[in-house]
Amino acid sequence: MRIATYNVEWFSNLFDRTGRLLEDDEWSARYQVTRRQQLEGLGIVFSALDADVVVIVEAPDENRRRHTVQMLERFAHHFGLRTRRALLGYPNETQQEIALLYDPEKVVATHDPRGGEDASPRFDTSYRIDLDIDADPETVAFSKPPLEVALETPAGRMVRLIGVHIKSKAPHGATSPDSANRIAIENRRKQLAQCIWLRARVEEHLDEGDSVIVLGDFNDGPGIDEYEKLFGRSGIEIVLGENAVPARRLRDPHARISKMRGTSAAPASARFYLPEAGHYFSAMLDYVMLSADLCADAPKWRIWHPFDDPVCYHTPELREALLQASDHFPVSVDISL
Repeated sequence: MRIATYNVEWFSNLFDRTGRLLEDDEWSARYQVTRRQQLEGLGIVFSALDADVVVIVEAPDENRRRHTVQMLERFAHHFGLRTRRALLGYPNETQQEIALLYDPEKVVATHDPRGGEDASPRFDTSYRIDLDIDADPETVAFSKPPLEVALETPAGRMVRLIGVHIKSKAPHGATSPDSANRIAIENRRKQLAQCIWLRARVEEHLDEGDSVIVLGDFNDGPGIDEYEKLFGRSGIEIVLGENAVPARRLRDPHARISKMRGTSAAPASARFYLPEAGHYFSAMLDYVMLSADLCADAPKWRIWHPFDDPVCYHTPELREALLQASDHFPVSVDISL
């Protein structure tokens, strides 16, 4: 079975106010890419990905006029995708939902949030934690509450899947170097709190003997910036459970590769243009983390990068589609379920 995550940049802007596809030649929210080009690119990417389950990060916005599930299913029908059923967890107010597209012949998927009494809080509530060790706990909330899904295969295998879009560290709104530094540190603190909260939920599932998959856009990775030194570790390492015994660690090989130094090649799942520098910046932000039991049958991870993946690079139609569809690229894992 193939499980994937894909952050689709401004997917919401490819639908009109009633949720209909905008397959026209007007500009999309992507630079110099029309809505038709982005939609066609997405159709090619999703078809090539051919996943059984895909977590969509930045899925179309849920509101009183439009509905995420209807828009995603309309998109899937338009391009004849196997993943023709959609699922939404907690809607948020950012116009970037976390949703699921899946093949109903391969899995049964149910939104099944946990939390509350005798457990970490529900992801649509708040979490109290003292990150700056001043004996005064801060209250943390998710702007995009994680999507918690119970997956059941035809063979009766149950898997807990958690789709995430962790807070960005970018110092948006900064007006000076000092304010940029202050905002970046505040954002890093909030991001780590979200990851600690997420790890608490993972620990609860592991206590129950559940198979767990945590996937999505973490806006982070080992060694990705200098603020990691200030706080001692990355959010990725917290969610993976780097200090836990092996049986309680999650695994994604790209997290370990990202931590290497020297001449080792670094993987990347996103590519952004920096106008002030006049070139592109690549980063490893998207992960598919598996619990130890799911790693028993040699799972195979893949980043669908247009230049780093040989098949993507040597398939011109797919390579161009990946570049037009989003500033992130899908990350998938093939596992036996």
